[in-house]
Amino acid sequence: METLVVILFILVCFSFVLKQTFVRPLQMGITAMAAWLFTGLAWRGAILQSSTQIAGWLTDTELVRDISVLLNLDVLLAMAFCLLATDMEISGQVGRRAHWLLVFLRFFPGIMVVPAMFGILVKVIFAFPGEDFSLVAWTLGGVFAVAIPLLTHTLKRLLPEPFLRLELLFLCSLLIALMGIVATVNGKTTVTGTDSVDLESLVGTLVLIATSIVAGMAWYRWRTKQQIIQMNRKNKRI
Repeated sequence: METLVVILFILVCFSFVLKQTFVRPLQMGITAMAAWLFTGLAWRGAILQSSTQIAGWLTDTELVRDISVLLNLDVLLAMAFCLLATDMEISGQVGRRAHWLLVFLRFFPGIMVVPAMFGILVKVIFAFPGEDFSLVAWTLGGVFAVAIPLLTHTLKRLLPEPFLRLELLFLCSLLIALMGIVATVNGKTTVTGTDSVDLESLVGTLVLIATSIVAGMAWYRWRTKQQIIQMNRKNKRI
């Protein structure tokens, strides 16, 4: 389970850095300073943790499920950003509500990066016993503040195409969601078989899926018609 959590934290950090490639330098600087302040001020809570307590948290099914809800919310926001940013790159313009939502999602760094930084702080404090806890925390915060823009710039140089970074961010978010599902059951994916079938639940699920498909197709057709109408108006003006 600990290995699964470590892999999940690595994916969360990579997704966080990848998303920073789409923000402006000022926004990135604000995020880096916030990470520095959070890490420096969180040492009082970090020193109260222990390996036994953390292991107990990882085996607490209810707590892991609550964290999984936040993880899924973080994944949904990241995927929404990918879709809106792709639409913006392709069409060149979006609606006013979609524009402000895109601005919020672009600046929003994510939820799970906060416990990831806290977990790294706890590990670093355990690795340097006898040292000044506040000094270790503020130093680690400085490392975060420098590493965020440095890694972001490096990743942007390696992947200069925005569409490629958006696709990679979407796939990384999908992988995080799958890892969260495994973590929800504490790494145990086996289930007990059963011969009975709940027909009401099965019918309800099928109806929900069919309704979602029909609603999605209707929205897609309406959206396509609206785009065609806007294009025709522009052509008439020209």
